Amino acid sequence: MAPNVLGNTILLAEACIEQEDRNNNNNNGSVGTQQYKSKSFLNVAPKPAPVTEDLKPKDATKQAMVQGGTSTARRYHHVYVWRNIIAFIYLHLGFLYGSYLLVTSAKWSTFFFALALGSCGALGITAGAHRLWSHRAYKAKWPLRLFLMLAQTLAFQNSVYEWVRDHRVHHKFTDTDADPHNATRGFFFSHIGWLMVKKHPDVKARGRAVDMSDLEQDAIVMFQKRYYALLMPLFCFVLPTFLAYYYLDETFSNAWYVVAIFRYVLSLNATWLVNSAAHIWGTKPYDRNISPTNNTFVAIAAYGEGWHNYHHVFPWDYKTSELGTYSTNFTTAAIDFFARIGWAYDLKSVSDELVRKRVLRTGDGTHQYSEQELQARMVDYINQLDHESEQAVWGWDDKDMNEQDRQDATVRNKAD
Repeated sequence: MAPNVLGNTILLAEACIEQEDRNNNNNNGSVGTQQYKSKSFLNVAPKPAPVTEDLKPKDATKQAMVQGGTSTARRYHHVYVWRNIIAFIYLHLGFLYGSYLLVTSAKWSTFFFALALGSCGALGITAGAHRLWSHRAYKAKWPLRLFLMLAQTLAFQNSVYEWVRDHRVHHKFTDTDADPHNATRGFFFSHIGWLMVKKHPDVKARGRAVDMSDLEQDAIVMFQKRYYALLMPLFCFVLPTFLAYYYLDETFSNAWYVVAIFRYVLSLNATWLVNSAAHIWGTKPYDRNISPTNNTFVAIAAYGEGWHNYHHVFPWDYKTSELGTYSTNFTTAAIDFFARIGWAYDLKSVSDELVRKRVLRTGDGTHQYSEQELQARMVDYINQLDHESEQAVWGWDDKDMNEQDRQDATVRNKAD
């Protein structure tokens, strides 16, 4: 008999899954007062409210409240979710042990099986929860939607419905208290810390208001939402472990810590890098005024999701980038494959002219269009400079003649 993997998985699932607040209600009934900004185009800070005469500048706390700035530390205290913290500690320790087993005793077949499952789970997040359901960047027939739903369940990052709700709020209110993984709170918070504390009241308030009617009409999404507590442990932990244990003739320890835990934690951190690293390090070729960046390393690790500056400017583009190759965007290659067999259709993208206009208007100068524009302007300037340096005049008494030239001229036999 195999060890009790089912019992272990149920215990882990109970520790990781927070009971869903069906109405996304705020437990304490309070809602933050921060002004919000739309993230459709520019991350422009809201204008500060006028300060009353009786409010003196030295009162920093009151001033921050009036101005509507980032005053999270003064208005909101973290409420730790200890079961999540304990679960993450166990998962990451298991990841380290799985890494050790991977190089010391696991079979090659086990490694490739874990890699295949990880790739499927990644597509469930990138091609499914993200590009299809969150942004409606393309449409998919039911066989593809079913596959992506199961793959997203394998990835275990909450149900499609919850994932999409939080992601749409993230795009609408990036870097505010309503952003679930607000990058202004630092790398750790935006990477994993946001899952270790209760949601900020503003996240819940904005989550209740976001339009989710399209997902509520998708039978596959709602089926997963209803039975997620059963589907997730089965697809994320139980089946991967038993398949490796029985069909690959792997030890239970290797099957559990390599195929289940190592694979799961690695995929989690790859996804989290989009929320953290791709909001801190990188270039901003399309909009220098927002925090998301283009980060090649994250693009490779997250199957094409690292071109984040582009994505926040054009969230409806199914490629999430303008790159023409698949080397750093595996998800686009997968969607294009499904389009060829007829499962994906209505693939939306941004025209080259629209990209160029946006780059020249708000980019940070790192895009090739910016360099081309700079070269063109330099040529125009030089041509204009050469033309202006040869002032055309008809003769000595021409009013356009440069006065300095007139004074420097030599006049011989000048009459008194």
